[in-house]
Amino acid sequence: MASEVILKQKQEEVKKLSETMKKSSLILLTDYRGINVSDVTELRKKLRNVNGKYSVIKNNITKRALSESSIEGLDDLLVGPTAVITAEEDYLAPLKAVYEYAKNNEFYKIKGGVIDGKVLSVEEIITLAKLPSREELIAKLAGSLLGTISKLAVAIDQVAKQKEQA
Repeated sequence: MASEVILKQKQEEVKKLSETMKKSSLILLTDYRGINVSDVTELRKKLRNVNGKYSVIKNNITKRALSESSIEGLDDLLVGPTAVITAEEDYLAPLKAVYEYAKNNEFYKIKGGVIDGKVLSVEEIITLAKLPSREELIAKLAGSLLGTISKLAVAIDQVAKQKEQA
C-alpha cells in the first residue's frame, strides 16, 4: 500500500499537470523511445525558445490529468514511454519544432494531441505542422503586394512617357 505522503505527491502532480493542460493551446503526446539525452536536451532547448515545455511524466498521472482537464480520446496513446509537450500561447511554433525534430529522428514519434481544445490525430497534427508560419505568410503577402505595386508603378511611368512623347 502506498504511503499517504506518496499519494499526496502524486495528487499534487496530477493537479499541477491538469492546470497546465487547461491553460495550454497545445498538448502533444510523443514517443521518445531510442532517443539519447543530448537529443532530448536539444529538443527541450528548441521548445523553450518558442515557449513550449517538454515533460516526461508517468502515463498514469497523465491519464488522470487528462481526465481532470475533461480531455477524452487520448488514453489509448498512453502506452510505453510518453513525453508531454505543452504550450500556452502560440501552438504553431512548438508544433513545428517537434515535427522538424521527429522528421530528423526516426525513433521520435508524435502519438497525438490536443490543439485549442480539440483532440487531433497524428495526420491532422502533421498537416498543421507543415503549414507556413504566420511570419512566412505575411512575408509572402508583402512580396506579392510589392510586386503588384511595382508593376503598377512601371505601367504609370510608361503612360507618362507616352503622353510626353505625344
